[in-house]
Amino acid sequence: MHGGGGRGPTDQWPRGDGGSGGRGGGDEFPNYRERLRRYRMLVGFLLASVLMIFVSFTTAYVVRKAGVVWDAARNEYTSNWVPTTLPVGLLLVNTCILLLSSGTLEVARRRAEEDVVLAPIADIPGIQVARNRSLPWLWATIAMGLAFLAGQYTAWETLRRGYHNPEPNISLSFFFILTGVHAAHLLGGILALLYAGITVWIGRPPETRRIVVDVTAWYWHFMGVLWLYVFGLLYFAR
Repeated sequence: MHGGGGRGPTDQWPRGDGGSGGRGGGDEFPNYRERLRRYRMLVGFLLASVLMIFVSFTTAYVVRKAGVVWDAARNEYTSNWVPTTLPVGLLLVNTCILLLSSGTLEVARRRAEEDVVLAPIADIPGIQVARNRSLPWLWATIAMGLAFLAGQYTAWETLRRGYHNPEPNISLSFFFILTGVHAAHLLGGILALLYAGITVWIGRPPETRRIVVDVTAWYWHFMGVLWLYVFGLLYFAR
C-alpha cells in the first residue's frame, strides 16, 4: 500500500534504497520485515537458553528430592526432604493474572501490526485513522505483569514469615529459586513493553513498536507456559 507524506510501502520501510527521508542508507539498514525476522530469531535463541536453565533447575530439583542421607541414630538412609506448604490460592490467582495478560498482549501485538499498515495513510488530508490502537492493550499487559510480580512477592513473604524452623528447608529454597528466576525474566519482558509504550513520546515510528511488541509477545507467551510448568512442578512434585 502506498501512502501519503512521502512514506513508502510498509513492508519495505525503512527502504534499503536511500528513501524514506534518508533512513535507508543503501544496504546498510535492513528493511522492516528483515528487522522483524532477525529479532524473532534472536528471541528464539534467548528462549532456548532460558529453557535450558529451567531444565537444569528441574534436574537438580528431582535429584535432590530423591536424595537420601545416612542417619546414624537409625542406622539407615533417610530423606531429609521436607515438602513446602504452598499458598496455592494466591499462586492460582497469580496464574490467572499472567494468562490474562498473555491474552491482552496478543491483542496488542495484532493492533500494533494494524498500526503499521494504517500509518502510511494517516497523513493523507481528509482521512481519519485511529492512531496507536495497540497502546491501551499494551498498558493493560504491563499493569497485569506488575500485578503478577506483586502477587509473587506476596507469596514469597507468606512463606518466609510462615517458616520458623532453624534448619534449612531445601524444598523452600527451590521454590524461591525457581519462582525468582522466572520473575526476573518476566521483569525483562515488562521493561521491553515499557519501551514499546513510550515509543510514541520519543518519536519512534510505529514499525519499531510493532517489532518490540511482536517479539516480546512471543517471549511473554513462553513465560506464561513456563510458569504453568514451574507451578505444576512445585505442586505435584513436592
